[in-house]
Amino acid sequence: MTYFEAVVLGIVEGLTEFLPVSSTGHLTIAEKALGLQVNDPSVTAFTAVIQIGAIAAVLVYFWRDITRIAAAWAKGIVKPELRGELDHRMGWYIIVGSMPIGIVGFAAQDLITGPLRSLWVVAAALIGWSAVMLYAESRGRRTRGESEMTMRDALLMGLVQCVALVPGVSRSGATISAGLLLDLDRVAATRMAFFLGIPSLTAAGLYELKHVGGVGIGPTIVGTLVSFVVAYASVAWLLRFVSHHSIGAFVPYRVALGLILVVLLGSGVMTPT
Repeated sequence: MTYFEAVVLGIVEGLTEFLPVSSTGHLTIAEKALGLQVNDPSVTAFTAVIQIGAIAAVLVYFWRDITRIAAAWAKGIVKPELRGELDHRMGWYIIVGSMPIGIVGFAAQDLITGPLRSLWVVAAALIGWSAVMLYAESRGRRTRGESEMTMRDALLMGLVQCVALVPGVSRSGATISAGLLLDLDRVAATRMAFFLGIPSLTAAGLYELKHVGGVGIGPTIVGTLVSFVVAYASVAWLLRFVSHHSIGAFVPYRVALGLILVVLLGSGVMTPT
């Protein structure tokens, strides 16, 4: 992989990781457009590793929240009287909500890095999950804020996050949709989507580090740094956007991209892997 390709993929990752448009789907498309073999283990590993840059952006952006939650969680372990506080509960919500994708991701890793790395899958998921996003926006009452979140909410959002292992679904799109269907408001659902992404994406990136040798350490570092810078701006923008707009605003783009992929694949202009 060249440094130019690493920069392009870092930009794509940073722009799309937290938007409900599927970063893995976009990276698969971009890798194919650059002439890379999307099902090559080292390319798949590169895709996972540069997500660490995006997660670092979340850690920096929410640093005060994260350190406050971590401290409250630790204090509540030894002081029972503090266990009812929101920050202590949020610590458990993030831990428990992150477990499903860790278990499913590990058990289905051969499927995720193999058959699912197909542009046909990406196209179908982009179009199909768009319907779920519209349904969530229409049915969710958005009557509950972060302070009213429960362990049930966190676990259900974590379970739905597993669907995002399919390229094209979008991890943020899946978790935000789940939050809306649980009647959380958009900001609460989006913040929880960010928090749930920290353990899962960090674990996936660290696990795949051993496979990036074919890509090269230099391009991997560059791609990760670029994704950090771009993702930081994306996080700030998305939080402002969802406070006033529906995630359904992303549906026309998702559907259009999915249909374009179908045409390109069906005409033989692009191959699925």
